[in-house]
Parts: sequence; C-alpha cells; structure tokens
Amino acid sequence: MDGKGYSVAQREDAVDQMARWPGFGEMRWYTEALGAEGVSFSWRLMPPDTGGRGSYGHRHPGVEEVYFVMAGTLTFKVGDDVFEAGPQTAVCMTGDVPYSVHNDTDADAEVFIFNQKVENLPTEQTDQDFWPS
Repeated sequence: MDGKGYSVAQREDAVDQMARWPGFGEMRWYTEALGAEGVSFSWRLMPPDTGGRGSYGHRHPGVEEVYFVMAGTLTFKVGDDVFEAGPQTAVCMTGDVPYSVHNDTDADAEVFIFNQKVENLPTEQTDQDFWPS
C-alpha cells in the first residue's frame, strides 16, 4: 500500500489465473493488485460443469484456505467426503487433506477464496484419479 491507509483494485487490475483455460471461467487474484501484505484473496467465477471433477486434488500444507460461496452451488471433495455448499456458505480447508471443487449445476457459481499470504505457497497435488468423473 502507498501510505494512504488503503488501496483499491478493480476487476481488470487483478490477474486472471484461469485465462489460459478458455471456457473455465475466471479466477481473479486481487492480492498483488491491492498490494496486500498479509492476506491472499481471489474471486472465482465457475461456469456449469467446471472445476476439478475428473482430475487431481490438491492441498496447501500448513496453510488454512477459506472458500466462501457467493452465488450458485459448488460440490466439494475433501479427502473421501463429498458435499454441496450453497450461497453464504463458508468452507475452511486446513491444509491437511487434499480437496477439489466443482460446479455440477447448470448455473454459474461465484466463490471468494482467502488464505494468509505466503511466499511460495506450498502446494501438493494428488494423482489424476482423485475425483473420478
């Protein structure tokens, strides 16, 4: 931040982490655009039938990550558990168990993702068969 005590970032200021995968929505990472020092924050738009089903899971050892569903319904697979989360639902990942998220509905879903800002965020991926189609 520039010493004013606050910063502002517009959507177009935030890097779209999903830009290289057309059709999979957007995942705008606001952390750098805001100059945030302690919090990492992303907004993700997930079109119908997008996410991790049929692919790998991942985890961030030692780092809590909170998913807050703003709109739509998302299906989460955390370890062996599979459950749905609708609007105004928060899910906290501890970093201990691999997980993945998918939009199984016919409507867009929006989710905010928060975690502490960590240099070189530790990430471990599972095998490709974590969440069979």
